[in-house]
Formats: sequence, C-alpha cells, structure tokens
Amino acid sequence: MSERFVDGQASELERAAEAALRPKSLAEFVGQPKLRAQLELILTAAKQRDTPPDHVLLSGPPGLGKTTLAMIIAAETGGVLRPTSGPAVQHAGDLAAILSSLNEHDVLFIDEIHRLARAAEEMLYLAMEDYRVDVVVGKGPGATSIPLTLPRFTVVGATTRAGLLPAPLRDRFGLTGHLEFYEPEELTRVLTRSAMLLGASLDPHAADLLAARSRGTPRIANRLLRRVQDWAQVHGSGALDVDATRAALELFEVDDRGLDRLDRAVMQALCTRFGGGPVGLTTLAVAVGEEAETVETVAEPFLVREGFIVRSPRGRVATAAAYTHLGLTPPADGTLPGI
Repeated sequence: MSERFVDGQASELERAAEAALRPKSLAEFVGQPKLRAQLELILTAAKQRDTPPDHVLLSGPPGLGKTTLAMIIAAETGGVLRPTSGPAVQHAGDLAAILSSLNEHDVLFIDEIHRLARAAEEMLYLAMEDYRVDVVVGKGPGATSIPLTLPRFTVVGATTRAGLLPAPLRDRFGLTGHLEFYEPEELTRVLTRSAMLLGASLDPHAADLLAARSRGTPRIANRLLRRVQDWAQVHGSGALDVDATRAALELFEVDDRGLDRLDRAVMQALCTRFGGGPVGLTTLAVAVGEEAETVETVAEPFLVREGFIVRSPRGRVATAAAYTHLGLTPPADGTLPGI
C-alpha cells in the first residue's frame, strides 16, 4: 500500500470524523447567539411563506462554523446543499452548469466566495436577484444569448476576508453575519457534546483544559479532542482525563495559551530575526516556511486577538507580550517599533 494512499485514507477518515460531529440543526448549534437568532428568524419566516430564505453571507476566521451553518440552512429549508468554492468557479460556464442543476429550495454554498472570477461574479448577480442567467451560445457575430429561468434557491456565501467582496455582490445578500471566536464556556459545551457522540468519557476538568487551549475555535477543539482520545486509547486507560489531556497537548505542541508550532514560529521570527518588526507578510511567511495566506488566515487572527502581534501600516510587529511568552526580554523602552 503506497504512502500517498495511506495519507489520503487518513485524511478521509479525519474529514468523516469531523463531519460526524457537526450539529444538524440550529437547536444543536452552540455559540454565536446573535447570528443564530437572526437565522432562526429568517428561516422560520421563510417556512411560513413557503419560500426559500434570503441569501446569506457568513464571514469570519476558519473553523467557526460557516460550513456547518450552510448545512443547517439546507436541512431547515428541506433543500439539498450544493457545495462549491470561489477558486473552483473560474468561468461563467462553470457557474452556469452549477446553477442549471439546482432545484427549488436548494442551497448553493460558495466557500471563499471572495475568490470568484469576475465573469462568474457578474452572472451570480443576475441569478441571485432575478433567478435567471443568460447563456451565450456560439462565438463572434453569430453568438446568441439564451435566457435560462432558474428555480428559487438560496445562496450561502462564506468568506474569511469579507473586505475583498465587491459591494454589488455583498448588497445582494439579505443577511450578512459575522462569526466571532468562541468563549471557553461555549467550547466546553461543544467538547462535551462531541465526546458524547464519540462515545468517550470526558472529564469536566479535561474539557475545561481543552477549551482553554482551543483558540476560540470549535474545529480546533474537536481536533484536539480526537488527539486526546487517541492518546488515551494507545497510552492510557481509555478515559479522557486531565493527565491524558495534558500528555496529548504536550505531544502535539499546544501550549497553555493555545499556541501551536506555527504561532510560535511567527512570533519567534518577528522577535529574533526581525527585531520585533515591522516586517511584511510575504517576508514573514518565507521566514517560517509557510504560504502567506496560511499565516494571514490561520495564525494572525488569533495572535492579534491575544495581543501578541500588531498589524501596522508598515507590516507586522511583535508586542511585549510576545517576547514575554517566548521567554525573551522585551525592548527596554517598552515601545513597539514601526507604529
């Protein structure tokens, strides 16, 4: 059996395990109380009118539940979720093929919607507003435009960078919701529910410990829970207690603030290689051996939120808290360079 096949099989199992833990309804969904109340209102009103709900735009950092909410919207409306992503729709014809396959009440989920090609974006405007598209047949002077009527459907767009969405596209969404990082108490509830679904015995103190180190993100919390379950199965008694949790977190290099290898590498590079900054995103990404987008969307939101780095007009800057967390001496004058 090839190594590539084994890795692919492991990834599929990981995705399957993650999908099994997703809430299936708004009642099961933990956290995001304001957004949940807004969605409940528009879904209930749509059901009473027997019409598809308004288009929904969800923004926020990865792992907070955008895909899960899209699945819930589809389940609540009785439609089918049709997932795609912005990078996958590079031509208007790609989008036309997807739109023509939709049925009444279906939910078209477009992940990373800010990366849609311009031609596809313009076609989506018409589809969202008038439920029709114009399909061009032929080329040159003989080309003709054939209008195609679409069934009423709902677009759910997800983005980690709402600022990159053009205003005409953003204005066509009836609800724009932003997902916030979770509080530890909310993550404890997520972990308790997930452990029950996994058939595992999770100690309440272990749940609190995991919640505190999950960076405010349910996806990370569930991933760490599965790693603790692995450790307890292989090295422990099978119970997910505090000892098993601490041992698993240490093995996977998650520290007491929830920072992992990439987070510490970003801070270390800022503090030691670049004198605290400022340094550009691309240079910083090269220094830690990652893609710039990975640093910007995975590491930075949490590091900024926790006060370890600052985004300045001239680049990224490490704060005194970053120096202290790494066991380094902050700048003597206590000021941040480049701000």
